[in-house]
Amino acid sequence: MFNPSQEDVRRFFCDVYAKHRQGLPMEALETIAAGWIDEHPEYHEDLVDADAAVARVYDGSNGRENPFLHLSMHLSISEQCSIDQPRGIRQAVELLAARRGSLLHAHHEAMDCLGQMMWESQRAGRPPDGEGYVACVQRRATKD
Repeated sequence: MFNPSQEDVRRFFCDVYAKHRQGLPMEALETIAAGWIDEHPEYHEDLVDADAAVARVYDGSNGRENPFLHLSMHLSISEQCSIDQPRGIRQAVELLAARRGSLLHAHHEAMDCLGQMMWESQRAGRPPDGEGYVACVQRRATKD
């Protein structure tokens, strides 16, 4: 299993942003990442300089979220939906996107569920609860 470091992740997104801006060919995952980067122009400044991005600390003290974590969560949810793992996540996210009128908004709500699942898993020292995660997204998709 591939386990990229924080530096690897930051350099990946910075490289994708540079390739995208230059119109260079990209691999499938890079194309998906570029789409999410386009949806977040507020992160573009963070993606211009890979060395600065690697050195930067995102601890929430300045009121800013970590753009690399956020974009990584978009990629995770995209990958989960592409293979429907955990089972039912594709349908739940699609329903949520239809309900909210936006895949971007659906992903942001699914991120809340994903983050909650990961926090609970780490706190309890047990594997992530995929069924609970899907159920959380489904609940959001079926309420106003």
